[in-house]
Amino acid sequence: MNQEKISESAKKQSPLILGIMRMHEKSVGDAQNIIETAVDNGITMFDSADIYGEGESDKTFGQSLKQSSLNREDLFIQSKGGIITKKMGGPRYDFSKDHIIESVEGTLKRLRIDYLDAFLLHRPDPLMQVDEIAEAFFHLRHDGKVNSFGVSNFGQNQIALLQAGTIEPLQYNQLQFGLMHADMVAQEVTVNTDYPEGQNATGNSGLLAYCQQQQIRIQAWSPFQYGLISGSFIDHPDFPEVNEKLAELANKYQVGKNAIAAAWILKHPAHIQVITGTMSPDHLKDTAKALTVNLTNQEWYDLYLSAGYPLP
Repeated sequence: MNQEKISESAKKQSPLILGIMRMHEKSVGDAQNIIETAVDNGITMFDSADIYGEGESDKTFGQSLKQSSLNREDLFIQSKGGIITKKMGGPRYDFSKDHIIESVEGTLKRLRIDYLDAFLLHRPDPLMQVDEIAEAFFHLRHDGKVNSFGVSNFGQNQIALLQAGTIEPLQYNQLQFGLMHADMVAQEVTVNTDYPEGQNATGNSGLLAYCQQQQIRIQAWSPFQYGLISGSFIDHPDFPEVNEKLAELANKYQVGKNAIAAAWILKHPAHIQVITGTMSPDHLKDTAKALTVNLTNQEWYDLYLSAGYPLP
């Protein structure tokens, strides 16, 4: 795999990413409409994982891409692996060389493509053997099956441990991040204060700055969720202040609330990418309008404060 091909993959990256976790719930025709709508609205990146729909989301995407007029070479397609579900004999994580290679090869077969632009380790495995991961990455790059690599839900020490033993640079880290899940920002803002966000910092403390320093691009998953998987805060009655501010700015910029919430993430200088998992073409079009919104610094802070975070 030469550097020129890696550079071409980088050109296909877009600020917004369409996650296909629920694509198995759609017909091939509906899925085709969704991916074509994404591309028409400036979204050229697609994110999957080998466990999404137990592999059926990959199959639906692959079939819909095949019958579309889209050129695979114009897209950035990434996937994740390493989670073994109960149905697969788990639950556990598996970062063995054999499993990583099998995961990628299975994904490529289901997606009906020859290579992935990126492959990410889905969640940190406390039993991971770095040398096995390094061998798997080397094999996949050497065979032209994966152009680049990353992680998902990894802390900075886990990234540093893995990077120290692998030749391939880790270029991505998927993390839950959004207006109602902005602890990484709050912990940085409250350094050297008695605010609980600073005093009770979790393993995410310093992770945002670390990824910027190491040129690891954060990809924000579930950007419109509150809690882990509790639901969307958009138009939720329990979050009146943030929705009032979202509505005010949505009216100013003539877009929907989702677009403003996505624009808040895109404003950060780390160039965080936003993963949206909507399977509705209309919702996708609305979120994509975030690309037209340039929030002022004050508007960014106003949204941060309306979400209940402190500013010392």
